[in-house]
Amino acid sequence: MKYLHTMIRVSDPAETIRFFGLLGLRELRRYDNEAGRFSLIFLAAPGDESAQIELTHNWDEAGYSGGRNFGHVAYAVENIYESCQRLADGGVIINRPPRDGRMAFVRSPDGISVELLQMGDSLPPAEPWASAPNIGEW
Repeated sequence: MKYLHTMIRVSDPAETIRFFGLLGLRELRRYDNEAGRFSLIFLAAPGDESAQIELTHNWDEAGYSGGRNFGHVAYAVENIYESCQRLADGGVIINRPPRDGRMAFVRSPDGISVELLQMGDSLPPAEPWASAPNIGEW
């Protein structure tokens, strides 16, 4: 398993980048999605790209309330299906199953979203995950 990033939602990307720049973080990459109307901006401290912060800007959102500005922590796993099965066997609800062989979401006991991403290429769709529904929020 490898730690990937922590995501927060931001209403003003330029001001947020400026803030994190004052802390010493620099922009690594950016992804603008016209169809989805969002931008993803990844920042890290120079020389330590292993601990990244993902700024998510939803273009049409004016602000966030109720803690929704904090998004999730993310980990790459060697086998998304085995990881989800181990969690499910331990009593964890798989909120967003890995139907695509690539991504799943679960929640910590305190309700923090945890994203699991398949290392490398997506695995071929497989049951029981391919037909599993979302459960609750993720």
